[in-house]
Amino acid sequence: MGRGFRLIFAASLLLMLLDISKGSRIGVCYGRNADDIPTPDKVAQLVQLHKIRHVRIYDSNNQVLKAFANTGVQLMIGIPNSDLLPFSQFQSYADTWLRNTVLPYYPATKVTYITVGTEVTEAPSNVSALVVPAMQKIFTALRKTGLQGKIKVSSTHSLGVLSRSFPPSAGAFNSSHAFFLRPMLEFLAENRSPFMVDVYPYYSYRDSPKNVSLDYALFKSSSEVIDPNTGLLYNNLFDAQIDAVYYALMALNFRTIRIMVTETGWPSKGSSKETAATPDNAQTYNTNLIRHVINDTGTPAKPGQELDVYIFSLFNENRNPGMESERNWGLFYPDQTSVYSLDFTGRGAVDMTTQANITSSNGTWCIASSTASKADLQNALDWACGSGNVDCSAIQPSQPCFEPDNLVSHASYAFNSYYEQNGATDIACSFGGSGVKTNKNPSYDKCLYMTAGSNKTAASNTTATPSISSSVQLGFSLWICSCLLFIFLLLF
Repeated sequence: MGRGFRLIFAASLLLMLLDISKGSRIGVCYGRNADDIPTPDKVAQLVQLHKIRHVRIYDSNNQVLKAFANTGVQLMIGIPNSDLLPFSQFQSYADTWLRNTVLPYYPATKVTYITVGTEVTEAPSNVSALVVPAMQKIFTALRKTGLQGKIKVSSTHSLGVLSRSFPPSAGAFNSSHAFFLRPMLEFLAENRSPFMVDVYPYYSYRDSPKNVSLDYALFKSSSEVIDPNTGLLYNNLFDAQIDAVYYALMALNFRTIRIMVTETGWPSKGSSKETAATPDNAQTYNTNLIRHVINDTGTPAKPGQELDVYIFSLFNENRNPGMESERNWGLFYPDQTSVYSLDFTGRGAVDMTTQANITSSNGTWCIASSTASKADLQNALDWACGSGNVDCSAIQPSQPCFEPDNLVSHASYAFNSYYEQNGATDIACSFGGSGVKTNKNPSYDKCLYMTAGSNKTAASNTTATPSISSSVQLGFSLWICSCLLFIFLLLF
């Protein structure tokens, strides 16, 4: 009896240790609806360079699966709406798909989620009825191979799946979707899979600026919105929208299903009517979002609750239909340079109320002109790193500014170093017309561009020391749990 109790206690400690080791995670959506983005192998390198550990794709493309093998990146793959019919009808089809498409690359490619259908309630064709049968057959295929506990099955939804989202406590699913939502929620609860939802405060602000303030949408609000039913206070729209989904789930008595945000973000460019679609607003939203998530802040209704979030999107996708903003959600341009600076770890030096590409109080920077020819850029780069006496070691392989490995990026670094070392004058940024001045800081990740008056190396391996956050607390908690378990097993 005593030995049994000790084993139960030890097992409980172990489960506690495993449970607290999770934490919220940030991922990025890798859409490919474009004709100018890099090849999958280049994308895999870019993702690793920026320390992105979780990536969502919208299909099961074998080139992408192969490219992400042995990268350590966890991959969410998908079944498009157009492919749902055979999956919903034939178990053999699901078995064959898993055997021929996923298993050849697994586990070298860490597939962790399969999304079955994408925002089916928004789809022009009525495919909602196909989703749950397809999910069940894919789950059965996974179970046959013993992977049902390692690869979770779910489906993504737009916020339009709710009939009401304000106040959050009144959140409710649209009754017209009940015929497939309830069986789906039962499947998710039984198999401990998340309810996946795409959340876009940008659209709420764009479509109703009189009712939603820009600061509230960008996590910058100094005031709070009160839920009259619960008394809970909300200082950002993202939390309010997530809690509306939580309350909708609770209204149907599904209290154990966790939520995962499979898309969110902010466009950096839009039409004349989309004035909020700017690089500064996009950087502000995503920076504040990352810190909010990484700190395991949770929401007013679920404080401290883990919430995995995927930012849309890795690249600007020039084939996306619709308004101008639809083609400008990307974090990177096709040449792999950043649209704006973003720290995916949530521990960077950028202040929560500012932008990485802020106007510099120290002056300006010098970068390569987008209109300069490759020959002119190469000649100017060679001169800067030679006769110009610029230290170009930072743009050598394995150094902080080597990636992205392209002429424009390398020339920009060298041009700016020469410019700052020579008084930051107009002529110091000429380079025969190949250089242009900018008041936007081109620094990214650990590649820090010199500023006027600075005599330190621009590329640095240091970052600002973060305040004690959830990562530190997590490490301490794990240490305590490990010590308790070790001592208990030794003594008893």
